[in-house]
Amino acid sequence: MAFGRPRKLFTEVELYDYAISALGRRSRSVAELKRLLRNRVEADTEFGKTLVELIVVRLKDQGYLNDAKYAAAFTSYRRDNQKFGKIRVVNELRVKGVHGDVIEKAVGNGYEDVKEETLAREYLRRKRIPKPKDRNKKEAARVFRNLTRAGFGSRTIFAILKKWDVDEEIISEFESEAS
Repeated sequence: MAFGRPRKLFTEVELYDYAISALGRRSRSVAELKRLLRNRVEADTEFGKTLVELIVVRLKDQGYLNDAKYAAAFTSYRRDNQKFGKIRVVNELRVKGVHGDVIEKAVGNGYEDVKEETLAREYLRRKRIPKPKDRNKKEAARVFRNLTRAGFGSRTIFAILKKWDVDEEIISEFESEAS
């Protein structure tokens, strides 16, 4: 079954209702909502651009759209529920179109009292990633890749591997690859 193109909305009321229902489904950044609304209007016309900006300003004034609150909530969710590191959260917020200053403030506040090594260990426990056995390079590499993808810094990863008695040669190979 093929899906057709989204129906174009031409009035402010229709576009506003669509924006409210989109925000009702899930929280979005300003940039995400603008992208979503541009697909529903003739975005290449001056009228379409103005209409999208008008809806966004109206939603901001009503308090439905706020990048600072969105970034703070997103950061706390990723930290508490998914146990992701700072780097991953920063990258995901950038992809969502949140401004750099807002990201820096939200992530800084969200991770200020968090010990990265403890969070990384919780992530490993959550994902059921076991300690590498018998100084196995393959298993240590898997742990290294998983923690890197989860957004933890190389210092934290190397500290965990050293506490797990992973061979120094393997760790030095990872360090040379990381730099």
